[in-house]
Amino acid sequence: MNITKIRSVCIIDDDPIFIYGTKRIMNEADFTDEILVFNDGQEAFDALKTITEKGEELPSMIFLDINMPIMTGWEFLDEFIKLPNNNSENIIIYIISSSVDPRDIERIQQYKIVNNYILKPISIEDLHNILKSVGN
Repeated sequence: MNITKIRSVCIIDDDPIFIYGTKRIMNEADFTDEILVFNDGQEAFDALKTITEKGEELPSMIFLDINMPIMTGWEFLDEFIKLPNNNSENIIIYIISSSVDPRDIERIQQYKIVNNYILKPISIEDLHNILKSVGN
């Protein structure tokens, strides 16, 4: 079974241990060739906005934490959906959180661009399931 890997991934999270572990698992799973990392929503938004202004494609998948300083995941989503961009219809966003608050899960469904919700930490099985779902 040949599963295609994700062209590029963006991790937006303020937890360095989560980022380190996720990058390691992504490499182990041969998930992607390129990983962009941002420590808060504002840093990510500014960088992604610059990418679109240059006419370049955004990462094809974003893993977004909800609870971050400076700009939360929710605030990031509200700004991100306004970005003019070259491949937004192809971008898959996963909310990554340690929150099991039903209000968060309900709120995620208000965003068409959000594909799903994954509880931290990400496992290699989560990544394999993502690759299977996008490969079909």
